[in-house]
Amino acid sequence: MPDKNWQFELEEYIRQGEPERAEKSGAWQTAIGLQAVDGLKTSDYLLDTAKEHIEGKITIDEVQKRIYSYYEQRTTRTELEDSTKEADIVSARITKLLGEKAFQFSPAEWITIHRRLFEGVFDHAGKIRQYNISKKEWILNGESVIYADFNSIKDTLDYDFSAEKQFSYEGLSVEASVKHLAKFASDIWQIHPFGEGNTRATAVFMIKYLKTFGFRVKNDAFRENSWYFRNALVRANYNDLQKGIHSTTKFLELFFSNLLLGTNYELKNRYMHVDFVDETAFQSAKSKTPKCQIDTLDCTLEEIAVLDLIKKNPSVKQTELAEQTGKSVRSIKRIIDSLKEKQYIRRVDGKRYGKWDILV
Repeated sequence: MPDKNWQFELEEYIRQGEPERAEKSGAWQTAIGLQAVDGLKTSDYLLDTAKEHIEGKITIDEVQKRIYSYYEQRTTRTELEDSTKEADIVSARITKLLGEKAFQFSPAEWITIHRRLFEGVFDHAGKIRQYNISKKEWILNGESVIYADFNSIKDTLDYDFSAEKQFSYEGLSVEASVKHLAKFASDIWQIHPFGEGNTRATAVFMIKYLKTFGFRVKNDAFRENSWYFRNALVRANYNDLQKGIHSTTKFLELFFSNLLLGTNYELKNRYMHVDFVDETAFQSAKSKTPKCQIDTLDCTLEEIAVLDLIKKNPSVKQTELAEQTGKSVRSIKRIIDSLKEKQYIRRVDGKRYGKWDILV
């Protein structure tokens, strides 16, 4: 099974600077990293196959066929191999989903994502659970989050999605937007509509949702900190008032900041343990961690996404920004005008052959 070297090998494609390879590599890093939320590791065979896909030698559908064939041909099976098979199959499926632009913000989309990830892996893929669950958590000293009663899952899903759909991010600061997105993610995860695979399905759904804001989600957040992501969701949904423990999204907000804004907060699982009492150490680690400058600006989420792309390519055209963010040229023009008005960017050397000068 690959160790941390897989991260270095896939990161090399990003360093090469070829956009298509970089995008595929980022998707694979996220997909493989997410397997850690359930203690799974992928195989060396998957890594070799992923490289061929990144290099354009095979399609993602051919990747999936190879993975299925690889495990069908293996006659000696062990429990360890079964877990690796799950990790390999689901990683390839996550990569395929992240490469698709189609997305609908609805509970049905989340359920479809779960089905597509786990069909043939779990009997209950894409099915709402018909029983109540509990899970012992290390950071809670063996206690469990209280998940939604199975009788209320559908109504709770409809309520949370309806509330989010009606929520407006227009004019909202980046800090407030990140806080709200973290709360939405923690709320739908707490419902835990499926018997297994909830965290991986939630992560894929949220990544695709965040892309509708124009973000190119930072792949290293899930690549390196998927276990932190799950623990942060746990702490966002656990209370024990007798012991003075309150649910908090502060850990999840740090993760989302790294995911969206490229900040580099140090994400430590031990800080989330209910017995951790040194709050000053947590605050000190947070304050010592350098924040990227873009995180401190008075911008909306959409403006941050566009500004981030302009920083990477000052010669980028508005039509290219529209294509990369999935927004209309008209929307991009509105965002550009706002960034110019705030004096964060200016155009130099003319409209046709000029480039953007970053003022922050």
